[in-house]
Amino acid sequence: MLEYIKALFCVIEVLFLSMGLIPVDKNIDYGGGVYTPPSVATEMVIVDNGVSEYYIVTAENPDECIVTATEELQTYIEKISGAKLDIVTESNLPKGSKAFIVGETELEESIVAIDRSEIKTDGFRLYSDGDYFIITGADSRGTLYGVYTFLEEYLGVRWFTPTLEVVPENEDIIVDADIDRTVEPSFSVRRNDCAGTNDAHRARTKMNVSFWQPATAYGGALTYVVWDASLPSLVPDSLFAEHPEYFALQEDGTRSTDHVCLSNPDVLDITIASVREKIEANTIGAKYVHIGQKDNQNYCHCESCEALYEKYGSVCAPTLIFTNNLADALDEDYPDFMFTFFAYLETERPPQDLSLKCNKNVAPVLCGLHSACRSHPLTECGNEDVQEETLLTAYGEHEPRIAEDFLNWTKVAETTYIYDYTINFLNVAQFFSNFGTMQSTIKYMHDIGITGYIYNCGDGHYAAFNELRNYLLTKLQWDVDCDVEYHMMDFIKAYYGEDAAPYIKEILDIQTAQIAATAHAFDFDWHYQSGYYPIHTISKLDRLWKKALNADITDEQRFNVEVANLSWEYFKANQFLGEYFFLNPFRLKANEELYDAFKSHGISRVSSFGLIPENKEDVDFMLRPFNWR
Repeated sequence: MLEYIKALFCVIEVLFLSMGLIPVDKNIDYGGGVYTPPSVATEMVIVDNGVSEYYIVTAENPDECIVTATEELQTYIEKISGAKLDIVTESNLPKGSKAFIVGETELEESIVAIDRSEIKTDGFRLYSDGDYFIITGADSRGTLYGVYTFLEEYLGVRWFTPTLEVVPENEDIIVDADIDRTVEPSFSVRRNDCAGTNDAHRARTKMNVSFWQPATAYGGALTYVVWDASLPSLVPDSLFAEHPEYFALQEDGTRSTDHVCLSNPDVLDITIASVREKIEANTIGAKYVHIGQKDNQNYCHCESCEALYEKYGSVCAPTLIFTNNLADALDEDYPDFMFTFFAYLETERPPQDLSLKCNKNVAPVLCGLHSACRSHPLTECGNEDVQEETLLTAYGEHEPRIAEDFLNWTKVAETTYIYDYTINFLNVAQFFSNFGTMQSTIKYMHDIGITGYIYNCGDGHYAAFNELRNYLLTKLQWDVDCDVEYHMMDFIKAYYGEDAAPYIKEILDIQTAQIAATAHAFDFDWHYQSGYYPIHTISKLDRLWKKALNADITDEQRFNVEVANLSWEYFKANQFLGEYFFLNPFRLKANEELYDAFKSHGISRVSSFGLIPENKEDVDFMLRPFNWR
């Protein structure tokens, strides 16, 4: 009874917040530390009035990645200042010359001692003494990341999207003559492919996972022999006719190809053979193999599988054991391979019996965030996306089960990867309120020992504000303590324009605060679940969008503002707000204009689960836009 009373009081509070009777605090703390720009105590003049005395130096016969690093350094220094620094090997460096030393060289030995064994993978050291500036990593890719960090943090270069870079112009380049920093990533594995990404953009944002592209010119990337829902390719459905026992026994006693029976020893043998074949056929040097089930929960209920569920207290047990056995079988021939599996849907919960461990070369890919609330802190909210919403599930207090599951997974496996979802799949065109919790969520993962972060929802999704979201995620995956608001404003000014930036930022603040105050945000929210706004807040947002759209900005920036504004128009149209009010005789015309705006701005879908009609004649404008698919 007490739980219901608390939930009822929560409902009343939400109603008051939605009607504006209680003010919503719009002072959002986006998280992280406070950004401190690099200072110059003693000047090291790299370029003076467009002229430089510096060379760029490498060891003899540098590898492909070091060549990229030196060429990128040369290119951007020239773009900034007009000075083109010569690239030479250390034997060809004129005596007494000043230089950037890129990568491991013999020259560094007379300057400073560098122990690369103490630098984590992808980490690097930056060192300056007035004559030399050393950029060197634990490996070549780390060195490349060091070059990009130098260009970004010290020279002001930005790579906001694959097509938007900002390069300042300055005939003088001056840095501090006493820099000594070792920089290392928060996560060893980082992926955040945005729409239009490529090997260069991944490297410039220090993302080291591409799945399928070896990216040798950029130091290589983590690639998979098989990935995603891989079991159907390893144990094909075509085997069902002769061997139904290879597949899941359903509760009604029938077998189904929806899942594979992972406790069947023959299935393991088939998978071992399939993986061997795929490894031998792989041409990109991939060293990761993934076990992923089909996207459903029709898992096996045979006696052997049920016994494992019971013994270890989780449906994940057969999957974990199966992946361990696969790794054991292939370890001798492929000792440097890693084997991963999805902890997803029915397998997302870790074993209750923590004595069941993953092998050292086995890692779960944790997908539990797909049902977590994204508008409130993961460790505090505990609310989950459920099929049947009740008063208690929607407004009651819940233990942070998902956060606890992640913690327990780190006790089961030495290596763990998060698979993150940060868009609203049902309504990608609608604002998704996770900006206020991204940093706290990612920092929690880091602090409990999660080793990798894979974001897989930016690819090709032109979701609302997704370019900003993708950029911030790259910053957080590299440094969980970065100043999110600094990077947010940095992006907004470049992408939407300096004059529009204050309005866009206030819009983000208002929507983030309002949704957090009145709703939970999930990755599969319906149109009516994205927060509740009082009339005066709706009016204020309309005014802010109008100011942003009329700001003194470039045509490209205005186009970006227009695309972002469509998320607000989409929300209003679904809620019958403003010109989309259902009794407004011009509502159909407003809907038609919204459709035209989507099409003219390259937006082909309002949901991940269907395209909007190509032809206007196929759209019923009596319907709200969430139905245009």
